[in-house]
Amino acid sequence: MWDDFDENEEEWDDEGEFDPRREHERIYNHPLMKKAKEILGLTRALVGSLDEARKELYGSIMMEDALILNSKFASAESISDYTLKMEKAVIMKVHAKNLNSMTYQLALESTHAEEHLNLLREAVEEFRKLFKEWVLSFDSNEKIDDGWGIFTD
Repeated sequence: MWDDFDENEEEWDDEGEFDPRREHERIYNHPLMKKAKEILGLTRALVGSLDEARKELYGSIMMEDALILNSKFASAESISDYTLKMEKAVIMKVHAKNLNSMTYQLALESTHAEEHLNLLREAVEEFRKLFKEWVLSFDSNEKIDDGWGIFTD
């Protein structure tokens, strides 16, 4: 019985197997992930230059916003379910908009030169453009109803 399996061993197809290293490279080399990493670096630099009071008030919020862009993209890109991808995309959108809004709050408080804040704003705008392209790539036929009624027909 088990001898049949051994005889056909050379016919085993390894191409369909999951390769974690290749999947990691695919996700982390994606233009949207690269832009999210850039935003994280810019945010970290901006937060690092805040005075202690503003760092305490805004720093953790800004860092959370920037970190979520990275983590939600990685998790969304690793699944095929449309509903879950859209859920993660909406979370990313909200945090990107929050981060952008914080640059205007910091400008009102005159914490940074406008050029420094513009770097982060420009990166968020580039992220938004890449984000729109990425969302269009989602396959709406690959969805599982999660019982919440969002992103279903």
